[in-house]
Amino acid sequence: MKKIAIVLVGVLLMLSLVACTGGSKETATEITKLTMGFVPSSDADGMADTVKPLEAKLSEVLGVPVEAQIMVDYTALVEGMRTQHVDIGFLPPFGFVQAEERANVEVILKSVRHGSSSYKAQYNVRADSDIETIEDLAEMEGLVWAYADPTSTSGFLFPASQLMDLGVEDLDRHFQHINTQSHDNALIALYEGEADVATTFDDARTRIEGDYPDALEKIRVLGYTEPIPNDTISVRSELPEEWKTKITEAFLNFNDDEEMIAVMDQVYQWSGIEEAASEDYDIVRETYARFEEQLSN
Repeated sequence: MKKIAIVLVGVLLMLSLVACTGGSKETATEITKLTMGFVPSSDADGMADTVKPLEAKLSEVLGVPVEAQIMVDYTALVEGMRTQHVDIGFLPPFGFVQAEERANVEVILKSVRHGSSSYKAQYNVRADSDIETIEDLAEMEGLVWAYADPTSTSGFLFPASQLMDLGVEDLDRHFQHINTQSHDNALIALYEGEADVATTFDDARTRIEGDYPDALEKIRVLGYTEPIPNDTISVRSELPEEWKTKITEAFLNFNDDEEMIAVMDQVYQWSGIEEAASEDYDIVRETYARFEEQLSN
């Protein structure tokens, strides 16, 4: 009987241990390295150098090596987060909405620029244009519209949604489209007379002043869309809660660190960081839903 009792006690102890540990996934102690994913806005090699101080500071603060990966595009970044190979992703609003849907990522922070955590899409026309209002764009058929990319939140999606609200039933029939691959190129096409209207973020005209010093004089701002929440810092779905908190606090502390805010400005023109929640991006989600079918093709 004693032997049976001893065996039973042993079994109970083993079951107790299993109950305490078996259901947990990744724990904080298992994180030995963190990977951040970036998509360069222009020079990939330049960004790799620019983010080195960010790697070093986060490694110091978080106590584990933090490595930056420069991704070819947002599809690759989302896939990296979906497969749990990328822990932290710098995602634009539209990219976050897609990543949340496809990879269950979680937004923790968003950027601040010029004192605001949101921005607007900007409609631009030439200074001598007969187009006076955004409503004119909805009424005048055959205009040439230049924009960065059909997946661009400010370049296309928000302006397109607004124009549809103003009565444009068929964007492809109403406008002649020029996909220029960048906001800069959209403005250059407008400046050089190849387009009647260009849609960009606010105020992209300053980006082409180096090559076109009179850009602000030659290109007139026609109007804006509703505010769009700024780009995000998001994390993969299976990252332990303790590490989400640590990462959030580390980035928020940059607001009191002029050197690190200067680094963030170099990386993506951030002047500050604030906390974010999924519902902040409902307006992006609603806009995405209008174009989901064509964007998935």
